[in-house]
Amino acid sequence: MNQLFRDVPSGAGRGGQVQISYKDLERLLAEGAAWMVKHQYGDPEDLAHCEESGAIDGADPTAVSDRAKKRGLPQVGTLGSGNHFLEIQYVERIFEPEIAQALGLHENEVVVLIHSGSRGLGHQVCTDYLRDMDESMRRYGISVPDRQLACVPVHSKEGQSYLGAMRAAANFAWANRQGITHFTRQAFKRIFGEKETLGTIYDVCHNIAKLERHSVDGRERKVMVHRKGATRAFPAGRPEVPDAYRAFGQPVLIPGSMGTASWVLVGAEGAMQETFGTTCHGAGRVMSRTAARKSAYAANAKQRLEEQGIIVRSETRDGITEEIPEAYKDVDEVIDVVHNAGLAKRVARLKPIGVIKG
Repeated sequence: MNQLFRDVPSGAGRGGQVQISYKDLERLLAEGAAWMVKHQYGDPEDLAHCEESGAIDGADPTAVSDRAKKRGLPQVGTLGSGNHFLEIQYVERIFEPEIAQALGLHENEVVVLIHSGSRGLGHQVCTDYLRDMDESMRRYGISVPDRQLACVPVHSKEGQSYLGAMRAAANFAWANRQGITHFTRQAFKRIFGEKETLGTIYDVCHNIAKLERHSVDGRERKVMVHRKGATRAFPAGRPEVPDAYRAFGQPVLIPGSMGTASWVLVGAEGAMQETFGTTCHGAGRVMSRTAARKSAYAANAKQRLEEQGIIVRSETRDGITEEIPEAYKDVDEVIDVVHNAGLAKRVARLKPIGVIKG
């Protein structure tokens, strides 16, 4: 855990080990995880196990502001703050042995779950376009109850510009997670030797809007699916699912919190009928970050976790207190709902051994 904490920088504003030029960043925004693999930060087979193969078409680096690019330039391969984390876990229980084997999961195997995104670059893209859309909505006669819901028609000039910037930010997120994966592998090799390998099971988006074909009122239509704090859960047979998993469905990763469990599932047919091929991205909060920080549970959170055998490393105290297990719903109950509703099928339950927070 100490080696990982050294090798994978975490926390708001923290820079990483990937030193790139402005021109490199432009290419990374267009190429996503493939740019990282091309520059020795990973293996080609990693890309086959990423949603969109680690880069979404239609990214427009020119639609990303200089301010956003400057924020992102030093942050490739870093965790960030808030609910972002890197967890060392083990496979506690297998529910679907055949599917688990196809995913490369076995009981008592050590796994790593990484949750991070487009860092300061993506945050700035959101800030920039919220401001721009706020002004544009008046021209289109659109009003919303909350400015965070700001929107414009997809095919408008503003809509196309935002889509290009959002896709570039998504490519940055794939590249960022690819960098974290690379440095995680290096840390494992330093401690356990060169023979230790970590393969990629899946890399899935959790804040993105995508053009997809879905059945609406009995007719197949092209629709823009917004997944905010949600993740894709396509079933077996969909062409978007990697070849290795197509017979079983797309892997779905749902984390709980530092002291509970995380789950690996696969998408099920019910998601296509009910939720545009979507399920939740996590357990969901029951306590705001401020409330968690002020709660009685926050006082000895690190000690309580370590008494359970969970090693915690965090850049700040708030990184732990805002994300205490009590701040989240019971992840097992959430998974029961997802499974019983036919949105995704349980494959494996993972328990944490060590947690790195920003």
